[in-house]
Amino acid sequence: MTHTEEQAPLGFPEVADSKGLKTGALGLVSSVVVGMASTAPAYSLAASLGFVVATTNGDGIVGVKAPAIMLLAFIPMFLIAIAYQQLNRAEPDCGTTFTWASRAFGPRAGWIGGWGIIAADVIVMANLAQIAGSYSFQLVGLESLSESKLWSTVAGVVWIIIMTYICYRGIEVSARLQYALLGIEVIVLIAFSAIALVRVYSGDATPDSLTPSLDWLVPSGLTLSALVTATLIAVFIYWGWDTAVSINEETSDPEKTPGRAAIISTLLLLLTYAIVSVATVAFAGTGESGLGLANPDNSDDVFKAIGPTVFGDSGVGQILEVLLILSVLSSAAASTQTTILPTARTTLAMGAYKALPRSFANIHAKYLTPTVATVWMGVVSIAFYVGLTLTSENVLGDSISAVGLMIAFYYGLTGFAAVWFYRKDIFTSGRNFFMKGLMPFLGGLMLLGAFVIASYQYAQPDYGSTTLFGIGGVFVIGIGALLLGVLLMIAWNIVAPAFFRGETLPKMHSGDLIMELPGETAAMRLPDSGLPDLVIAPDLSNLPPGAVAVDLETGVEVDPDNPEDDLPPPKPPTQ
Repeated sequence: MTHTEEQAPLGFPEVADSKGLKTGALGLVSSVVVGMASTAPAYSLAASLGFVVATTNGDGIVGVKAPAIMLLAFIPMFLIAIAYQQLNRAEPDCGTTFTWASRAFGPRAGWIGGWGIIAADVIVMANLAQIAGSYSFQLVGLESLSESKLWSTVAGVVWIIIMTYICYRGIEVSARLQYALLGIEVIVLIAFSAIALVRVYSGDATPDSLTPSLDWLVPSGLTLSALVTATLIAVFIYWGWDTAVSINEETSDPEKTPGRAAIISTLLLLLTYAIVSVATVAFAGTGESGLGLANPDNSDDVFKAIGPTVFGDSGVGQILEVLLILSVLSSAAASTQTTILPTARTTLAMGAYKALPRSFANIHAKYLTPTVATVWMGVVSIAFYVGLTLTSENVLGDSISAVGLMIAFYYGLTGFAAVWFYRKDIFTSGRNFFMKGLMPFLGGLMLLGAFVIASYQYAQPDYGSTTLFGIGGVFVIGIGALLLGVLLMIAWNIVAPAFFRGETLPKMHSGDLIMELPGETAAMRLPDSGLPDLVIAPDLSNLPPGAVAVDLETGVEVDPDNPEDDLPPPKPPTQ
């Protein structure tokens, strides 16, 4: 099925039915599962915790302060989750950052925000596929194949194809698979943490083991450079919960469920990361040799390095070791799938609003999933993964580090979009001040600061594994990806300028009037996307027959005969 304006209710092309996605398919629990699985907790910790520990801090390293970094990284993530929740209440659109930034700041800001999501997801798919491919062979004891670039790449490509197909088949199939994959991760991570801590406190751990301390949760003694660098790495660990919001049009209560799922997901991730990081640091220590987490040989996969020692050589231990490998594999596989979901829905929305070719808005008649958007995500991810693998392992590694810049960019943009969209409501009550103003603003400001400082650090020639044009490869890849988006935006502006003229997704703020279809009670919809002639004038002179104008903030219906009389006066600030 192909989306067309004729299939949508008049004046409401951005409602869920207009895109053709399957509405009401997921509830709160399913959304939380998808949000958590998207972050790939086991894989993210395995691949990032060692780098956080080894981050340079003056003459030393971050070391035992790694759990504190996990707490610090949670703060902007939680604040941005609040921004997502508030914006989703006003417009539950699967385009998320793309749609909301377009509403708040205009089409160009929205387009480049959508590109940030696409670029970050395509880049990270390469690393996820590599991990999934390598661990597939490890799971069955084929170590030689797991270390082979060729066969790991082949297996990684197969994983991308499988997960692309599952996403193509339907959101419910995807969610059911996530229950199983996330369940494996959580159970194994709990077992790993419990056994590690028991062995530490019983004196049966490694000679370098450390007794946990509450001081590990306080970032004292860390330099600004160490804080920013380590926190940006940890932000990558949290990244992905916004998938719960990108599937908003497919949830049972699109105005409330996705935002709640995003917040719950970040809280559960905080708890998981805090416990596992404390247990891992305590058991292995932070030394640069042996099992120490600062040992460069352990940084790429701390669980692979210390898992056998934690579980021991007994039969049960060997089973748990296999399950640990399975948990990282399932984590990478789950995240591969849930990385495809938000990208396909972002490009679906961009196609629906003519910010990309209209073919990206095509929906499968039976499965009710984005067809062109999903397939293109899989194809581009495979091409990027194979291309970087053939180019250089170092370039592939630096590209993953560059993802942090794009995460900070589009998350931060969403925070500022919430503030600007709700600018007329912020001072009407204490709750609005915090939820629609201060918290999203602080989240955006933190990520903006991290983006600027990290860009400077990444640009240094000695940062990362590669240097391009005398500049750090991480900076070149990260900023280069965003600049590529600018060039593509300019090109599409020339080819199809309607979106960039504001004709398909005009700017709007929370004080604008909205229309309500006759008989519609579950939700109120913004009226003007794609049909600018139906934007409601203040005097309601262009209100379509049978439609009702409603104040977006108060929900008060406006009398067509006396519109000014029914509009409520501004609320006084709450003392």
